[in-house]
Amino acid sequence: MKRFVVTFISIMHLFLSGCSATPELAAVPPDAVVLAFGDSLTAGTGAAPETSYPAVLSRLIGRAVVNAGIPGEVTSTGLARLAETLDREKPALVLLCLGGNDFLRRMDDANAEKNLRAMVAMIRGRGVDVVLIGVPRLGFGLEVPKWYRAVAKDAGIPYEGEILKRVLSDSSLKSDPIHPNAAGYQQMAESLSVLLKKSGALP
Repeated sequence: MKRFVVTFISIMHLFLSGCSATPELAAVPPDAVVLAFGDSLTAGTGAAPETSYPAVLSRLIGRAVVNAGIPGEVTSTGLARLAETLDREKPALVLLCLGGNDFLRRMDDANAEKNLRAMVAMIRGRGVDVVLIGVPRLGFGLEVPKWYRAVAKDAGIPYEGEILKRVLSDSSLKSDPIHPNAAGYQQMAESLSVLLKKSGALP
């Protein structure tokens, strides 16, 4: 009986460790490009260009981070421009953050999820790693749709689903109801830097 209990505990430990583990990424060389792809949250609306999250992240990780954020973009137009952007920038890693404008315009969630899945598939189909960033839906409370996590889990990619919810829930970190300020973007960059180190993309 004792042996059974020990074995059971060992199996559960391995199971829980596997569930909580961050999917691994390939190491990003110092001369490689990281592509930040998204909408106004990536572009840095609400703060100076040098305090956008891609600019701050670049300084934190010592890698070039290209800001490919377009304010107002929805997932369908993001999908339409992704291939050309990948061809032009040739990144080693993509940070994907889209969906907020779909929510604001009350567009269909199923289509937003479908578009993000297609973007993740396109990126990975080119042999490029990707990190998905969950965007909260505005309402009585800020909640990130559960399908973001499902998209990341199904693709086996790292997922950051808390930072934007945390930042946009704190008025001191916002420039307006839907955008961070410089301090908010700083926290976003710091969280992503931690995630990239945890996943093995950075030393």
